[in-house]
Amino acid sequence: MVKTAEPAGRGDLTAHGLFNPGTIHWNLSPPALYQEAVRRGEGVVTAGGALTVNTGIHTGRSPKDKFIVDTPSVHDKVNWGGFNKPVAPQTFEMMHHRVAAYLQGRDVFVQDCFAGADPAHRLKVRVITDAAWANLFAQNMFIRPTAEQKVGFEPDFTILHAPGLQARGAEDGLNSETFVIVDFDRKTVIIGGTNYAGEIKKSIFGILNFLLPDRDVMPMHCSANVGAAGDTAIFFGLSGTGKTTLSADPTRTLVGDDEHGWSSEGVFNFEGGCYAKVINLSREAEPDIYATTHRFGTVLENVVFDPATRALDLFDGSLTENTRACYPLEFIDNASVSGMAEHPKNIIMLTADAFGVLPPISRLSPEQAMYHFLSGYTAKVAGTEKGMGSQPEATFSTCFGAPFMPRHPTVYGEMLRERMAKHGSTCWLVNTGWSGGRAGDGGERMKIAYTRAMVRAALDGRLTKVALRRDECFGLSVPESCPEVPADILDPRSTWSDKASYDATAADLCGCFAENFKQFETHVGDAVSAAGMRSAA
Repeated sequence: MVKTAEPAGRGDLTAHGLFNPGTIHWNLSPPALYQEAVRRGEGVVTAGGALTVNTGIHTGRSPKDKFIVDTPSVHDKVNWGGFNKPVAPQTFEMMHHRVAAYLQGRDVFVQDCFAGADPAHRLKVRVITDAAWANLFAQNMFIRPTAEQKVGFEPDFTILHAPGLQARGAEDGLNSETFVIVDFDRKTVIIGGTNYAGEIKKSIFGILNFLLPDRDVMPMHCSANVGAAGDTAIFFGLSGTGKTTLSADPTRTLVGDDEHGWSSEGVFNFEGGCYAKVINLSREAEPDIYATTHRFGTVLENVVFDPATRALDLFDGSLTENTRACYPLEFIDNASVSGMAEHPKNIIMLTADAFGVLPPISRLSPEQAMYHFLSGYTAKVAGTEKGMGSQPEATFSTCFGAPFMPRHPTVYGEMLRERMAKHGSTCWLVNTGWSGGRAGDGGERMKIAYTRAMVRAALDGRLTKVALRRDECFGLSVPESCPEVPADILDPRSTWSDKASYDATAADLCGCFAENFKQFETHVGDAVSAAGMRSAA
């Protein structure tokens, strides 16, 4: 008879409103969770040892289905509207009862973990789900307590995860069959109607983004690494901009790849794992991340494989372009053990400009840094999302993570401004997108070798010694040279054969920036507004 590990005196889940479940599996190890996942038909073991699952119709987050319970304790602090949609306490109560009823009689998997490497700002998290693979996902993504730390574990927040339970949309006061509802008073998250496990990690990120500013900690959607001299760099960026790729540098120690806090003591990782996008991943371009896709303990989402040999095809996007690998941070050889680092010396803001007009690297003034942080620009590529036309589409996600920021963007922006000024951080805007033309219309994706060379030159101080020129289109300060990068690459206009087309495209993008930033103009000073992306001509 196999016994599951459970905390002393806490063999039930009634404190979370759950009654009469089947077997309660407490804090199972990865091998045990593998066994349960395979036995239940949740996934298969593919070549190399990863557990590979198919999440069905939901292959990404559902931001329109995320809600915050509107209570007096949070009402005046939440920036309502957009991604922060209110729901009545009665709706949460109804859906909580439905989740509890759904889990009755079902085997459940419980994982106790931490969010936050800094003990002073750590959140104790309990994840309860009926999916073994999702429990392994949580174990990989969050920080794993020691056996001693699990004794008497009392969660600060609990996630009740019922992926097979569907809501009734408008009839339930919700948007669709999917729901992610956070109740800060009950310190509970309920998730249903989606098998995409990223909702688990991002729900806790949103909670930290709400709580930490009151503790004078700036929550950030960024990766972070540290050089041999102890110099910390953070990388802001949306999906597809290279945030994970560029922070996984074998010459620097990886602190984390997605979520961090910046406190009075320095930077700390929120997580204990990585959630890397792996479409078109190659051993040559990204050896460290590639190796995790063929390793026991990694969870792969929606990666296609040969049913006979179980060999992976990382270049097959037939299920989704958003294929993912979830693995513990220690799977990266040079990962930080502590998950903590000093105050950032350099701040990198990443964008993938599919219009092909932004310089590949620019040094930002403090006012420009604030402007670009609040803007959070990147571009969607034509043909990769349903409903898109033949041209790229400008996308603005404030603070490089709008769906996860419950407070007004300027709360986070002011925290960035204050910290940059106090610690003398240098900020760079790096375009990992296209050059020589638009995506799909003559442009080519910036070579990762060039981007890595520019980032390394910025981080080791070589670019601070190079003369800067003022870009005629955007008013940005662009290095005139960079080791290992052709000079013409640094001047995007020179890479276009049709200069008039470049000028028109650049002017259009400036207009997009200006229109988007109107929402912030009454919240920032004149100096920040004046630093905006308006043509210098």
